[in-house]
Amino acid sequence: MRQLLFFSNNKNKIIEIKKIFKKFNLELLSLNDLNISNEPEEIGETFEENAKIKSDYGFNKTGIPCFADDSGICIESLNWKPGILSKRFLNNFKSKEACFESIIKSTEKKSKQNAYFKTSISLTIKNNQNVIFNGKIDGKISEKVRGRFGFGYDPIFIPKNYIKTLAELSTKEKNEISHRSIAVTKLINFLIN
Repeated sequence: MRQLLFFSNNKNKIIEIKKIFKKFNLELLSLNDLNISNEPEEIGETFEENAKIKSDYGFNKTGIPCFADDSGICIESLNWKPGILSKRFLNNFKSKEACFESIIKSTEKKSKQNAYFKTSISLTIKNNQNVIFNGKIDGKISEKVRGRFGFGYDPIFIPKNYIKTLAELSTKEKNEISHRSIAVTKLINFLIN
């Protein structure tokens, strides 16, 4: 298997994943490369289920082995939400900044700073045959928005044993510790073995 489809339209995610894949002799295709713009509805109740919906869809549409991820942040002060609804939660605010301020306030009010990011990757090689890889990174919500790298909730998430937010780390530093790179590394190890 030399070709692999990454089922995503998220430019930032594609760049991040392609950097991790560079070291290995695998051609990574994105939806853009195949002019696919429609995506299935993510109706799963877990990260794993949503990733599986997307990887099955990509495989069935192209016949190319396909993997997809579903990721999100789980925040203690929000009862470990937004989870699988992370993107929708962010888009419900008039701006990213408004969302971050709301989360920081909730964290301070409840004195609960803990949070974690989780990624689930589903790989579909044959019809209805999936292999799941998970990655998780623990940390806490910062007291203010910091950093200009990364995307999503990176500017308010400080990984455990770090003082910088994910958005203050370079892509290289982030890829050494992130939830996504943990899951992607498991996927790559599976592919090359």
